[in-house]
Amino acid sequence: MMRVAGLQYDMAWEDPAASFARLRPWIAAAAAQHARMVVLPEMFACGFSMATDRIAEPPGGPSEQFLREQAAAHGMWLAGSVPERVDDPGGDGDRRPFNTLLLAGPDGTVHRYRKRKPFTYGGEAEHYAAGDEDLTVEIEGVRFTFFICYDLRFADLFWDRALQTDVYVVMASWPETRRNHWRALLRARAIENQAFVVGVNRVGMGGRLAYVGDSCILDPMGETIVSAAGQEGLLVADLRADVVRKTREALPFLPDR
Repeated sequence: MMRVAGLQYDMAWEDPAASFARLRPWIAAAAAQHARMVVLPEMFACGFSMATDRIAEPPGGPSEQFLREQAAAHGMWLAGSVPERVDDPGGDGDRRPFNTLLLAGPDGTVHRYRKRKPFTYGGEAEHYAAGDEDLTVEIEGVRFTFFICYDLRFADLFWDRALQTDVYVVMASWPETRRNHWRALLRARAIENQAFVVGVNRVGMGGRLAYVGDSCILDPMGETIVSAAGQEGLLVADLRADVVRKTREALPFLPDR
């Protein structure tokens, strides 16, 4: 069993230091509820900004340091995405940073997942490069696979990892105008893959967009375990790998793909 907390909150726009100050008491509150993992929204420190010249950080930058420090201080795992600049990783002169999900462990371990599908409609693909690798990590007997926001629209990314996954984590900056899509797609991914889904969105204003949260944790049948509307808050649930196994044994849908 793994107790997971999703933190739905309003980060300070393009101001990581202010966001860190807002986050510390929330993370401490999750630790007080014995959460073993805390999932933060997409671009947890600066908001979903395209101003990469101002906000992009190198590996080991302030946002990564914050996650590492909090993970070590509370003896838990922390997940959040940051704009991460890597010098010409493909050797082709592409200087765009990645929207990188960092998973920091209590022992100093850091795993990385680079958003596979930059949001072209919102201009993200012009400012951020696309990743090309998945991230699945087993923690305390539970297998977690991580995605970021727009990835949620691409069912094949989730299907490809289903047999290795007990819990999908999706962190997002998903705007109010498409909130019904967010809710429907999270539920679809849980049902079609027979896995838990932890969807964590932000609230408040980011740039010129409004975000209303709708974060939730769903079980492998697509039923809501816990959810939030438009206020800041923590969602906490105990997730068990055996629930996924028993669901798939009782309803063996996945082999028919």
